[in-house]
Amino acid sequence: MKRSLSGIQPSGILHLGNYFGAIKQFIDNQYQYEGMYFVADYHSLTSSTDPDALRKNSYDIILDYLALGLNPENSTIFLQSDVPEHTELYWILSNLTPVALMERGHSFKDKIDKGISPSMGLLSYPILMAADILIYDTDLVPVGKDQKQHLEMTRDIAIKFNEKYGENIFKLPEPIIIESLAVVPGTDGLKMSKSYGNTINMFASKKELKKQIMSIVTDSTPLEEPKNPDNNITQLYSLFATQEQLEKMKDNFIKGNYGYGHAKNELLEIILEYFKEAREKREELEKNPDYVKEVLYKGAEKARLLAKNKIIKIKKAIGLLGNRY
Repeated sequence: MKRSLSGIQPSGILHLGNYFGAIKQFIDNQYQYEGMYFVADYHSLTSSTDPDALRKNSYDIILDYLALGLNPENSTIFLQSDVPEHTELYWILSNLTPVALMERGHSFKDKIDKGISPSMGLLSYPILMAADILIYDTDLVPVGKDQKQHLEMTRDIAIKFNEKYGENIFKLPEPIIIESLAVVPGTDGLKMSKSYGNTINMFASKKELKKQIMSIVTDSTPLEEPKNPDNNITQLYSLFATQEQLEKMKDNFIKGNYGYGHAKNELLEIILEYFKEAREKREELEKNPDYVKEVLYKGAEKARLLAKNKIIKIKKAIGLLGNRY
């Protein structure tokens, strides 16, 4: 069985973009692949400065994974920081990776353009991502379009390492990208992102969820007039609705006497219905922290065993011989 791996940064509350762009793929594929899914807490240090928020956000992601249907009996769920071999391999790979390759990173350049301080962590982020992937002999990586370049960098680094130390050290991972769901629109029509402040959070209270949905940007077309059926609301509605439901909403917009407020209420109801079981399960998980901790402990144990075996092979290949050998 092929191995799939992915991680999500604990940089805030997860939203519909995280779900449709990543987590839904984890869940849909969890019996087709051997899944390894982690909280990328080391990665979040490039932007996180609040220890309490980091701890809470990390724990909340695990709750979300489990509530949404990721099965810990079938998938390995763990914290990146519980497996130190990630950073050990990161250092080894850093010595083979040209600075120029890192400086060409789209994500790095975008963040610099936005005024973010160019730390070494931010610059070398793709090397740690490469270590995350290569340490587990990963076959497939679910990624969004914006992360595809990082996976290409991972392959470049693996190829260079294999050429120098042996062809069979690292597998070359392939991306899994569902084109239709690669970019989920936010409330302003741009890509849904915490950094843009345009998110809709599936586990928010009903009151907060309604507030987020009502903030979806629309034009000022009067209620009675026809409206563009391909607007921000219908784009989001299409993620949940049947084709028949979607066509009905679009027809209503075209006919007129159907306001954006009506459509937003329909969107709210369909989101609540879609995540009904997950929202109830998450409430139960919040009452059982010992179970959540056990999932993390077992996941870290399994991940670390794989990582230890791999790092031994890597160290031997590059000439590092410690007492363990």
